[in-house]
Amino acid sequence: MPFDFKPLETKVAAAKDWLSKEFRNFRTGRANPAILDSVSVSTYGSMMPLKQVAQIGVEDARTIRVQPYDASTIKDVERSITAANLGVGTSSDGQVVRVTFPDLTGERRTELLKMAKAKLEEARAAIRIARDEAWKLIQELERDSKITEDDKFSLKNELQKKIDTANEELEGMFETKETEMSS
Repeated sequence: MPFDFKPLETKVAAAKDWLSKEFRNFRTGRANPAILDSVSVSTYGSMMPLKQVAQIGVEDARTIRVQPYDASTIKDVERSITAANLGVGTSSDGQVVRVTFPDLTGERRTELLKMAKAKLEEARAAIRIARDEAWKLIQELERDSKITEDDKFSLKNELQKKIDTANEELEGMFETKETEMSS
């Protein structure tokens, strides 16, 4: 009886997606509109994601241009970006909010790398939990005599290969982010 690795693969993919989103939120000194994804604006009596209230684009290597669809909301947009405490500067000319990224200091870069490493460990932990759940299911199948002991160990080897591949991919994501932050 073949073992269904789909639940494991789904959890591994979810961990990779989560890590990718977390890494996008790290400011690297270059303008990246993804940093504003978590910003919500209090306007028209409710909280709305910034993307729904304004057009967001990269102006140059260190500046993001945020142009509200309704010019009357510009103060709300600027206030929300500042309140999000993203470590960026904001300025407004009445039509557009410019979000500027200061150069990263060595100390801040080191701090960001530590935070990125911590996020990597969280993703690895999620994968370990998924691996342990799959291993328990394999052991139950052997206990219930649905697979042989040889099958159990061949499934364990296949499981470990999948986990090793996933960990290598996570490490690759971290190394890419580390290189991005160092440049």
